[in-house]
Amino acid sequence: MNRRLRSLAQLPGGRRTKFAVVGVWLVVLFAIGPLAGKFEDAQENDPGDYLPANAESVKTLERLDGFPSDGRAEAIVVFHRAGGLTVRDRAAIARVRTAVNERVRPAINAERSDTVAETGPAQISGDGATALLRTSITVPEEASGDAEDLLTDTPEDIKDQLDSLPSGLEAKVTGPAGFAADAVEVFNDINGTLLFATAGLVLVLLIVIYRSPIFWLIPFFSVLLAEVTTRGLGYLIADAGVTVTGQSGGILPVLVFGAGTDYALLMVSRYREELRRHQDKHDAIRVAMRRTAPVILASGGTVMAALLTLSLAEVTGTSGLGPIGAMGIAMAMVSMLTILPALLAICGRGAFWPFVPRVGSEGTDETHGVWRRIAESVARGPRRVWVGTTALLAVMVVGVVFVNSDLTTGNMFRDDVDSAEGQELLGSGFPAGANAPTNIVVGSEAEVDAVHTAVAKAPGVAEVSPQVERDRPGSSSESRSTRIPTARPDSTLFPASARRRARPPTATS
Repeated sequence: MNRRLRSLAQLPGGRRTKFAVVGVWLVVLFAIGPLAGKFEDAQENDPGDYLPANAESVKTLERLDGFPSDGRAEAIVVFHRAGGLTVRDRAAIARVRTAVNERVRPAINAERSDTVAETGPAQISGDGATALLRTSITVPEEASGDAEDLLTDTPEDIKDQLDSLPSGLEAKVTGPAGFAADAVEVFNDINGTLLFATAGLVLVLLIVIYRSPIFWLIPFFSVLLAEVTTRGLGYLIADAGVTVTGQSGGILPVLVFGAGTDYALLMVSRYREELRRHQDKHDAIRVAMRRTAPVILASGGTVMAALLTLSLAEVTGTSGLGPIGAMGIAMAMVSMLTILPALLAICGRGAFWPFVPRVGSEGTDETHGVWRRIAESVARGPRRVWVGTTALLAVMVVGVVFVNSDLTTGNMFRDDVDSAEGQELLGSGFPAGANAPTNIVVGSEAEVDAVHTAVAKAPGVAEVSPQVERDRPGSSSESRSTRIPTARPDSTLFPASARRRARPPTATS
């Protein structure tokens, strides 16, 4: 192992081979770099990608393929006035419906071939305080590239018709299309935001730590190179069949920049120490490599092993994070053990200006200051330290008891959004599940009546639609019915007992 590490150190620390290492990285950058821009396009963000592959809902989504309503999503405008809708309110709602049908629908359909259905008459709640306008949007399966634009533009165009409502009349766009539009708006640029935020933080830390207007460029460029390469390889991994979600794509730059910067600080600290002991910068980087490479490899290997355990997860999005996260850590390690020492050897001690480390200068052992005092304190009383630390961690772990993991479609947003607010307004006058009826797929039409009866008796069900849809006209199999639970469709209040009561041998929901 030591011989291999010495051989590895000779490459980036050699007088000629350091340029070869940089050249190899430039070739890799030009070869894989163009794929980095395609990384977002390769990510999957369908609902099924965030659920276990064997989940009943995922299997049902697959079975819905072929039904006439497959690919439909509703944009629901919720109107509400405390105390009841007035005559002016109802007239305004009618005007909104007319505007959607005469302006929004023709404009979108002219561009996207009848993807938006006509908005029907308003549904008024029993207490007369809430009204709904439903607009059905069909996303063509072959036009997946336009799906995001369609689900974003349509709710936004509908919102434009809500500007001149009577004072006191609340109006929000919700439903599956409304939630999709808000999610796209919030999460569309999240990868870029995380990347720039992480890169900015690393940049500031490097400038503060090294107090040099020049030196920060070396570790920052090395980490950035690892990030670009990781994104390119991430595209290849996704193209090979591994599910990479937007969530994984957002976490990846944080992993690469975090681990890469950590390894860079370790390498540079040791290199600066050796520059105070060796006149030749090549000798200094070779010693630094031999001292730090085993630590970096052990640290990275441990993190990679931990990330790869995520591959055992049932949720496909989480299991996909395992290999792509491990790949990111691996590239951070490779970059810090190759391109970083090569650049350090090329730039030499002058890159540390104005605090240039000279042979024999103060701080030769780099073990001074507050951290030296902390280490000496730990050495004097190790038992006191580990007992105190364990007690402190035990107190902090108590917070796990209060962790709430009940993440729903509505509370996944940090700020208030129209779709979540509209869901609350809808629930004040209609069954909360009215914005997203649950589909039940029945294997045979002969079992539909039995399923309807069983589901209607289940707790949490407000009504069962009498409409039955078939996957093929005239077919007597694979019928589909819908139900509306009283609980929110994204909650856990619709119990499993309802599914058990409703389940003939061939029914799924």
